[in-house]
Amino acid sequence: MTILPFIFYTCITALVLYVLLNLLTRNPNRLPPGPTPWPIVGNLPHLGMIPHHSLAALAQKYGPLMHLRLGFVDVVVAASASVAAQFLKTHDANFASRPPNSGAKHIAYNYQDLVFAPYGPRWRMLRKICSVHLFSTKALDDFRHVREEEVAILTRVLVHAGESAVKLGQLLNVCTTNALARVMLGRRVFADGSEGRGVDPKADEFKDMVVELMELAGEFNIGDFIPPLDCLDLQGITKKMKKLHARFDKFLNIILDDHKIEKGAAGRRHSDLLTTLISLKDVDAADDDEEGKLSDIEIKALLLNLFAAGTDTSSSTVEWAVAELIRHPELLKQAREEMDIVVGRDRLVTELDLSRLTFLQAIVKETFRLHPSTPLSLPRMASESCEVDGYYIPKGSTLLVNVWAIARDPKMWTNPLEFRPSRFLPGGEKPDADIKGNDFEVIPFGAGRRICAGMSLGMRMVQLLIATLVQTFDWELANGLDPEKLNMEEAYGLTLQRAEPLMVHPRPRLSPHVYESR
Repeated sequence: MTILPFIFYTCITALVLYVLLNLLTRNPNRLPPGPTPWPIVGNLPHLGMIPHHSLAALAQKYGPLMHLRLGFVDVVVAASASVAAQFLKTHDANFASRPPNSGAKHIAYNYQDLVFAPYGPRWRMLRKICSVHLFSTKALDDFRHVREEEVAILTRVLVHAGESAVKLGQLLNVCTTNALARVMLGRRVFADGSEGRGVDPKADEFKDMVVELMELAGEFNIGDFIPPLDCLDLQGITKKMKKLHARFDKFLNIILDDHKIEKGAAGRRHSDLLTTLISLKDVDAADDDEEGKLSDIEIKALLLNLFAAGTDTSSSTVEWAVAELIRHPELLKQAREEMDIVVGRDRLVTELDLSRLTFLQAIVKETFRLHPSTPLSLPRMASESCEVDGYYIPKGSTLLVNVWAIARDPKMWTNPLEFRPSRFLPGGEKPDADIKGNDFEVIPFGAGRRICAGMSLGMRMVQLLIATLVQTFDWELANGLDPEKLNMEEAYGLTLQRAEPLMVHPRPRLSPHVYESR
């Protein structure tokens, strides 16, 4: 009974603050156009069930640069390549930090991670550690054999599936997680099921945790935009985040404890990332200031980033690619013909082959265009007021880049909803398109200072997986489903998941010895 008056007075307080805020912050400068906000909640109801869809529809009415008022927060949305370039290139330094949000606070160790850390010395240190020890060209080349071995194990798991239908995304997630874990930790974290024992239950649980993380991180939490209501947790999001954080923290603590035991038993120095991170715990930077020290919390936060962002994004992208190729058998046939000419049928494709697989690379680009792993960019925040396209962008504004809408812009792409890899081939509309943050028509990894740190690793893993699955198997949908009827709808979340997992029957198309050759 006592909670009702509290809620009433809290709502009244929020309303008063909203009115005062609007009176105090009403700006004579010209803001970008946008839909009229509702009282208190602002434009939050306009976001709909799938925000990148809703924002793309709003951009058709209000233009590629929109202003929204989400609760008490100014939000600007970029929905065209030219507008995105102004924010992420011209004004990149001004939008290098993240706005406060409950996900970073309650899941990512209170902003101690790389993804949500404020722009500054600590963020640069964390990014440098990853760039040097995990994502540099040398590091990627040194661990090429790890990725190739894990992908070969995946092919054996698929062979052992026999007549059973498999949930492809689940197996892809095990593969990408184990490949990353061997580099980060020096060992696999999940049983691979290559002997026909099925998927490790812990792997299934881990994927569920990552998917839940992406779903919660993609939610627009009312408390983030109307601070007086934060303590009420009206959507129950904060409670779910804290519970999920506890599960991840337990998972990461086990990894750290096991690593210490294994390191002690081995009696030698490991070459994995975690050993490097632990060695940096008590080491000062060159200038001997506190910025050079790495805490236990920062180590766990960094591992959380890498496991969450470096596994599910790659596996879901490959799952989308295979689904598209099943729906377009003529493209799958063309990709196989190229594979048979360049690689042959007596060995598995390797990373060294990828640069010669022109059509395969076009398939990868088209998948990233039509199904970007992060359809709505992670938010950035304006450190100072600025002007974009003649409009005033207030200090403290949150920036969202609708990557999904930009890649489907009919002004930039012919028949943008069609899966057409030829657009990236000579004679196509974008033969020289760069998807690494330089051409803003397609920016699946973002751009500028906060571009995805693991872009190079993600590119290699996605290319190798798609190439291998094209080369080694024929694909049939479960239950005799007609490819034309395959559900291609998207689920809600920070990353672009399929609404329904892809269930397939893999049919080996190479000699049995090829699957055991690596």
